Formats: sequence, structure tokens, C-alpha cells
Amino acid sequence: MTRKKVKLAFIINDSARKATFKKRKKGLMKKVSELSTLCGIDACAIIYSPYENQLEVWPNTMGAQRVLAEFKRMPEMEQSKKMVNQESFIRQRIAKASEQLKKQSKENKEKEMTEVMYQCLAGKGLQNLNLGDLNDLDWVVDQNLKEINKRIEAFKKGASTSSSAVVSVAAALPLVE
Repeated sequence: MTRKKVKLAFIINDSARKATFKKRKKGLMKKVSELSTLCGIDACAIIYSPYENQLEVWPNTMGAQRVLAEFKRMPEMEQSKKMVNQESFIRQRIAKASEQLKKQSKENKEKEMTEVMYQCLAGKGLQNLNLGDLNDLDWVVDQNLKEINKRIEAFKKGASTSSSAVVSVAAALPLVE
């Protein structure tokens, strides 16, 4: 059974939030362990919780100190190379969502103009279309014509190939008297 998508928002109920924290913390520690084992990398996790008195450290305090010391020895440029703060993360997400929105809007407009084209073919007029819509309709019609021409060319090639194949097969057959 698949999990439903979780709404990422602050959990208002204290007991539910605490229970979710414990489950997610356990899962996060398991993921860090798996990442370290599967990819052969040095990793550590340090989690502070208002619900517990002590920090939770993976793999252990000495291991985490070793990984952090190794990180601090790296040049500053190398350290910050792939880091993302919340602001840049949100900007990346907004840019990605904007790009998806543009793509979906283009697809929707293309489908809308295709529908208008079919309505025109069925005898309905071009009422209520502005100049931008007419330009979009022109583009859709051009794309459909290009596709039709490609199919005609492919059909002609297929027809000439199959007719020459029929001739060559007929020539190869012995004459029956």
C-alpha cells in the first residue's frame, strides 16, 4: 500500500508533533546510516530536540567530530560549493515551479487551439478569438500540416518500397503453366 502525500506544515497538536518527530528522527538516522554504508562516504547526523535532554548523534560523538573536523579542513570555497540555505532553496523551487507552469500553460494553450481548429473544421466560426489566439491557432495548424506532410511522405516511401518488393517477388516466382 502506498503512502499518501503528507502536507508539510507545522503540526499543531503537541502529542502528534512529538510522535511524528520521534518516527521521523528514527527514519532520518536510518537514512544517514544507509547512505554511509551504501555509498562508502563519511556522514554524521546531529539532532537537537526540545523533547529530549541530550543531542542525538550518529554514528557517535567521536565519529561526528571526526567528520566535522574533516569538513572544516576543506577550503571554504569547497565547503560552500553545494550548500543551500533556505532562501536559495525556495528560489530554486519557485524557478522550477514557474518553469513547470509555463510548460503546462503552453500545453493547455496548444490543446485549446487544437479544439478551436477542430470546431472550425466542424463548421463553427472563429468568434471571440483575439489576435494572440489567432496566431496560436496559426501555429497549431502549421504543426498539424507538417505532421500530415511527414505522414504522406512516409506513406509514399512505404508504397514505393512495397510496390517494388511486389515486383521483385513476382519476378522471383516461377511461371506456372
